[in-house]
Amino acid sequence: MKPALITGATGFLGKHLVARLKPEQALRILSRGPSPWDGDPAVETVRGDITSPESIARAMHGAGSVYHLAGIVSRDPKDNGLLYRAHVEGTRNVCEAARTAGVEKVVVVSSSGTVAVSAEPVVHNEDSGYKHDVVGRWAYYLSKIYAEKLAFAYGVEFGLPVVSANPALLLGPGDDHNSSTGDVAMFLDGEILALPCGGMSFVDARDAAAGIVGAMRSGRPGERYLLGGANWTFRRIIEKVSEISGVRPPKMQPSLGFSLASARVLRRIFPLIGRKFEGLDDDTIRMAALFWYCDSSKAIAELGFTPRDPVETLRDTVEDIRRRRRSS
Repeated sequence: MKPALITGATGFLGKHLVARLKPEQALRILSRGPSPWDGDPAVETVRGDITSPESIARAMHGAGSVYHLAGIVSRDPKDNGLLYRAHVEGTRNVCEAARTAGVEKVVVVSSSGTVAVSAEPVVHNEDSGYKHDVVGRWAYYLSKIYAEKLAFAYGVEFGLPVVSANPALLLGPGDDHNSSTGDVAMFLDGEILALPCGGMSFVDARDAAAGIVGAMRSGRPGERYLLGGANWTFRRIIEKVSEISGVRPPKMQPSLGFSLASARVLRRIFPLIGRKFEGLDDDTIRMAALFWYCDSSKAIAELGFTPRDPVETLRDTVEDIRRRRRSS
């Protein structure tokens, strides 16, 4: 059996994907540095980076399929160029190498935020269209939109079988660096001082990994599949995490304008009293005023995607954060 190549295997979602595929599929990963599977005969490791066409071509040689997960999460404007290189140029390198190598299928893992977001509590599906007008100020989402468009263009121009899997916010156990569960960790530390007025779709990373496998097996080339679980307001999420964790929730739910103004004042005051402001940055506050709701009916019907009880996901997230802190 030809191996499946996975980029981004050492990330939160990637590790769950490897765990799911490893018992049944020959695997090869592209990794910039050490990985949990170094020395594991069931997982071949190729050293390299998606921004290097040469290393991608080397990793792609002989692969039968590709799961492209590699990416960067950042809201820092200093990283805008890095986001473009990783997401857009990296996706181009992956698709070009896959086309040249003649792989059977490519699943590009994007974000539900490319199409499923609005200022009102509307639930979006795969046909809702890219939301440049809503997320255009954030390089992360723009780069994800451009990467999706580029990947689909390879399907149209060159016949490369490309499927896009678009998970919502990833929660659950195994996020060793709090790359996706960081806001839950902030709440546990008492650093969420107010209830945001928006809402979010979130999904267990274990279920998202299963959905991505389903996209490879059953997804139709040229199609996008949203992988979301519950669509909850931030108030509901925070109150449920509070119930699970025993940490008291904030009571205030200020407007977006008041939240931004308050954060700016606190950023000025904290250094004067010798403290570092650990609250949310302006971009996070703006994002939390939006509704990131998605309809996963298509993935449920075509991929067999089955999101679990969202309370189980939140409970496992809290327990995992606390377990990692105890062991550190």
